[in-house]
Amino acid sequence: MKSNIESFLDLVKERNGHEPEFLQAVEEVAETVIPYIIENDIYYGKNILLRMVEPERVVTFRVCWVDDKGEIRVNRGYRIQMNSAIGPYKGGLRFHPTVNMSILKFLAFEQVFKNSLTTLPMGGGKGGSDFDPKGKSDNEIMRFCHSFMSELFRHIGHNTDVPAGDIGVGAREIGFLFGMYKKISNGFTGVLTGKGMSWGGSLIRPEATGYGTVYFAEKMLETKEDSFKGKDVVISGSGNVAQYAAEKTIQLGGKVLTLSDSSGYIYDEDGIDTEKLAFVMELKNERRGRISEYLETYPNAKFVKGRTPWEVKCDIALPCATQNELNEDDANTLLSNGCICVSEGANMPSTKGAITAFHKAKILFAPGKASNAGGVATSGLEMTQNSLRFNWTREEVDLKLKEIMSNIHDSCTEYGKDENGYIDYVKGANIAGFVKVADAMLAQGIV
Repeated sequence: MKSNIESFLDLVKERNGHEPEFLQAVEEVAETVIPYIIENDIYYGKNILLRMVEPERVVTFRVCWVDDKGEIRVNRGYRIQMNSAIGPYKGGLRFHPTVNMSILKFLAFEQVFKNSLTTLPMGGGKGGSDFDPKGKSDNEIMRFCHSFMSELFRHIGHNTDVPAGDIGVGAREIGFLFGMYKKISNGFTGVLTGKGMSWGGSLIRPEATGYGTVYFAEKMLETKEDSFKGKDVVISGSGNVAQYAAEKTIQLGGKVLTLSDSSGYIYDEDGIDTEKLAFVMELKNERRGRISEYLETYPNAKFVKGRTPWEVKCDIALPCATQNELNEDDANTLLSNGCICVSEGANMPSTKGAITAFHKAKILFAPGKASNAGGVATSGLEMTQNSLRFNWTREEVDLKLKEIMSNIHDSCTEYGKDENGYIDYVKGANIAGFVKVADAMLAQGIV
């Protein structure tokens, strides 16, 4: 078995040796899926996983735009169309200076499994640019988005590829992107998700990833006859996902102790309540300020510069910032401080060493492809509403989101539960996601 996994990974490394994030994501999947393939003749000998790790299409393009000083700026744009076996490509656009091919391929590969887990008919894709929205005026961001979409439009469509937002791409950017797509295509279609409510958006979409992360953690806790009530919760990040993970945690009776950004984290021993969270939302969403400014209004809190919040004692940890933010040392610190549950709100925020530590300690651990699937699930619901030319109520969408997260948890349990009752949610998510895509690929032949 080990030799099969190593041979597969050697081949993938030979082709993608300069892409560490992508290789990390593939290795995590291969270690659980290859044994399952070998045990099931229907998949064995078909090179299904090898076909899955190779994108169906990779698009790169130049993005030229003019800044407020009249200078021509040049960025690089991408779209990775990874797998369309079960539906049109679906996945976000990320605008951040760290964006490169490796990061986007890892995100697209994870998206294939995540979208499969939702049970909705969506393939996997990802895209973005090394453009940094921070410090840019609205007009500069509009000019960039219009230039970006003037190339991307030819590769997407509501039955082909439906992008959404991600880091650096919120409601403002989606609006600018959609406006240019509508102008060029001369059609009003559901080609992007995360749209405004007055022009095709869905209620609960901004909240969905954060809410879903907490809903999944809630289901894990239920397996131990436990809940969020009275629990100390540490959250990383302070953007969309972290904000709504905090909101849902508060609603379920948990006490949120931290939020963070790239400059460091805040620790509020009294807890970040609804009023304080509203301040953070205004600070980050409207003023686009730093999390350290929290102390100007709430001086009893502490700001720890240049560090992540995993050193804070807690019961539940929700990493909601970015990839590889929680390493093995962080995991051991969380465990020694009594953490019993980790639910990933970001994509692959835990390193391989951290995941190994969590599994060894047999705590509740949910990988992002399962626990943060709420965002893309609600994007799928937005696509449905666009097709119907109809909007569901907030309560209806939230109920559907909660049901989807519950179903994902059940799928992970089905494939991840061992004979002793321990649930390996990583194994469960990987195999459950693989099976649906693999069955579709086998049915469609070698294409």
